[in-house]
Amino acid sequence: MGQALCCVQVDQSTVAIKETFGKFDDVLDPGCHCLPWVLGQQIAGHLSLRVQQLDVRCETKTKDNVFVTVVASIQYRALADKASDAFYKLSNTRAQIQSYVFDVIRASVPKLELDSVFEQKNEIAKAVEEELEKAMSAYGFEIVQTLIVDIEPDEHVKRAMNEINAAARMRVAANEKAEAEKILQIKRAEGDAESKYLAGLGIARQRQAIVDGLRDSVLAFSVNVPGTTSKDVMDMVLVTQYFDTMKEIGASSKSNSVFIPHGPGAVRDIASQIRDGLLQGNTSQN
Repeated sequence: MGQALCCVQVDQSTVAIKETFGKFDDVLDPGCHCLPWVLGQQIAGHLSLRVQQLDVRCETKTKDNVFVTVVASIQYRALADKASDAFYKLSNTRAQIQSYVFDVIRASVPKLELDSVFEQKNEIAKAVEEELEKAMSAYGFEIVQTLIVDIEPDEHVKRAMNEINAAARMRVAANEKAEAEKILQIKRAEGDAESKYLAGLGIARQRQAIVDGLRDSVLAFSVNVPGTTSKDVMDMVLVTQYFDTMKEIGASSKSNSVFIPHGPGAVRDIASQIRDGLLQGNTSQN
């Protein structure tokens, strides 16, 4: 019916290319238009003004001879004021854009090492966008955005990179573990030294207390019992300690049998041995 009445409809975000007897005549905006076909007027085609996206996968080689696949996402659209150029000058817009993307990526990536490719992907995207903008503006297209959405090294390279990363992390973990062991050993040695030092102080104080107690006992006994000498008091103290020791040995349920010479003479010999030992110790110290 529309063709019979010479009326055509152009949808929103779309323009129509009008020809008269096969020659470009006008660009029709969205809406209803009258085209008398008897006068040779017709619609040659429609051109979308919406933003379109093209994903380009380009395989190339880096400076350190690693093959990578770079995935670029190109967002573009036709310009309404250059609709005739966009319709007539290019027969395959997507193939043309893809060729320019290949050219720029294969010229930029080989100058960079693999790590730098990941670090400078924004610079690569900017270079692609600038080159496309210069080339496609002459054909009536605008480059809206260019993104490098993925960089895929060879599978063997990715595995090697992961192994290098894992080895580096294991080395750091081993160093930290060794450092922790070192600190534990140092602290353990410091604790052992401190324990021995305190034990030595305790033994020294114990011996000093024993000496002080014996001295006080001898002095008190000499004052309270006239006519006794220090030797008599020491003999009595030694004999008393001897019997106390025998009592503790006999009272202990876990002690084994102990055979010692027992009698007044034996007690005298023990006292003499203890006294001689103390005298020898004092002589050695002096």
